[in-house]
Amino acid sequence: MIYVSRQEHFNAAHKLHNPKWSDERNREVFGPCANTNWHGHNYDLIVTVKGQPDPETGFVVDLKALSDLLRTHITEQVDHKNLNLDVPFMAGQMASTENLVLAFWQILERELPTITEAKLHCVKLYETPRNFVEYYG
Repeated sequence: MIYVSRQEHFNAAHKLHNPKWSDERNREVFGPCANTNWHGHNYDLIVTVKGQPDPETGFVVDLKALSDLLRTHITEQVDHKNLNLDVPFMAGQMASTENLVLAFWQILERELPTITEAKLHCVKLYETPRNFVEYYG
């Protein structure tokens, strides 16, 4: 099995806030991430697919096609946006990195078969250089 990864980058703002809680409780749990006026991150997204190389191209996936798919269905939807307010697929959800990676997985699971027979293996999302989430489906 061959694993191929593509990295993309985007910037987005969000706020972690549970509307059922008081502002004080939100600050206790989420700290600066509950800032009333939002805060932002420089995210790095790494998507890994797995499969066997095509005998004619030697590719598991055409990385240009994967990049185009990621940009169209993910990065253009979230880049320089407020994840809480501007991103329809995040509506009604806590804008945590965990929930964002789940949403990305669902999008990729739906769209990946349009460009390759390779299977989605992992979606990794760095919120900061020290904080990241991995999801394997």
